[in-house]
Amino acid sequence: MSRLIVVSNRVNPPGHVGEEAVGGLAMALAAALREYSGLWFGWSGKTVPVFSGELAIQTIDGVTAAVVDLEEADLDEYYNGYANKTLWPLFHYRTDLAAYDRVYGEGYSRVNRRFAETLAPLIEADDLVWVHDYHLIPLARELRALGVKNRIGFFLHVPWPARQVYTTLPGHALLAQAMFEYDLVGFQTAEYSQAFEEYVLYEAGGSEPEPGRLQAFGRSLRVGSFPIGIDAEDFARLLTSPKARRMRDLMSAATVFRHLVVGVDRLDYSKGLEERFLGFERFLADNPDMRREVLMLQIAPVSRESVEAYQEIRGRLDALSGRINGEFADVDWNPFRYVNKNYRRDELAGIYGAARVGLVTPLRDGMNLVSKEFVAAQNPEDPGVLILSRFAGAAQQLRHALLINPNSPEEIADALKRAISMEKAERVRRWHALFDNVQRDDVTAWRDAFVGALTGVKERRTALAS
Repeated sequence: MSRLIVVSNRVNPPGHVGEEAVGGLAMALAAALREYSGLWFGWSGKTVPVFSGELAIQTIDGVTAAVVDLEEADLDEYYNGYANKTLWPLFHYRTDLAAYDRVYGEGYSRVNRRFAETLAPLIEADDLVWVHDYHLIPLARELRALGVKNRIGFFLHVPWPARQVYTTLPGHALLAQAMFEYDLVGFQTAEYSQAFEEYVLYEAGGSEPEPGRLQAFGRSLRVGSFPIGIDAEDFARLLTSPKARRMRDLMSAATVFRHLVVGVDRLDYSKGLEERFLGFERFLADNPDMRREVLMLQIAPVSRESVEAYQEIRGRLDALSGRINGEFADVDWNPFRYVNKNYRRDELAGIYGAARVGLVTPLRDGMNLVSKEFVAAQNPEDPGVLILSRFAGAAQQLRHALLINPNSPEEIADALKRAISMEKAERVRRWHALFDNVQRDDVTAWRDAFVGALTGVKERRTALAS
């Protein structure tokens, strides 16, 4: 069996930081590495005065990680700059927030080249290389320039935008051309795959000789959708842990005679948090008889604090949460709790299990694993209700959730009322359909589908046939 080399911006194997503390993506990648053996390569999260390319390699709990430090300028230009000020807002349809700076692009190219130069000596002849996410789109191009001929796959965890949005990016053709140095490119949903295909066909002058294969820029590329899932068995184990039980009991005690509505998101403008707050405010205003029956908990750990757009949204959310409690609270009751703190996965499992409603309303999201974790955490005999944005990738699978337009506070308010009032029989019926998908399309299915497709790619073409 070929080794699998996983490449991502950050390296967070569960054994390095504790399985209960890492996110769903890290769990998914670690599961893939344990199955196929190999290596996880990426940035250490640390900076040094001068880039040296020196590797730190460590194996813990069956996962070997190789990490490299970056310079401070790399962090500013590659990560905070091009990745998170240019590509992230663009791919989430926020062209108004996208910053186009040539220096950012130069840093992005430089770091991908440095990654390639550091990684290439570690790659053996039969290795499969699996590159992850928007930070590393040019990596295959840099590896090919160094003579790497292995099969290389790329998986995009965020949406690929419609071509009318993507073409607002200066140098969009060069970035798309870099995708054709991969042998296989995977997207979360068929919608995102089709958006990429439309760009190739209508903007790049490419062709589609057969379903799932594109030709452009003198290359041929396999594309497909590979929706990511959670490790349902592992999450079930977390639910029975002492910390999960304690958190579930704590939240149940805090919401006696009330229904808990919970949202868990990284603090980001793509997550629809402002609209969600306004939707909850609208629910309280429209349903005075239900106010004291509900407590909403929003957990939103702060991220990317050095990026101005994130500083601004934090200020707006602080003001909104204060306004909601100021307007609707009583001497013995607050309707809203807003927490900027990280919680372990087992603690979150307990919180999900205590909730009557899971509120997952991103304006745009690649998949959203919180929605699947919420479903997995429910009591089958008395489950909660998932309210889900139709613009999350998960909506393509979790169709028995209450699907809403996250831009509409009215729709959010109406869905909250419906979810809280929903009869038990309907909640159970919806949950069974949702849980069936969470179990069936889990992380193992995602991993095996992508790695299997990459393994099946024939020897790489150096040029197209006529």
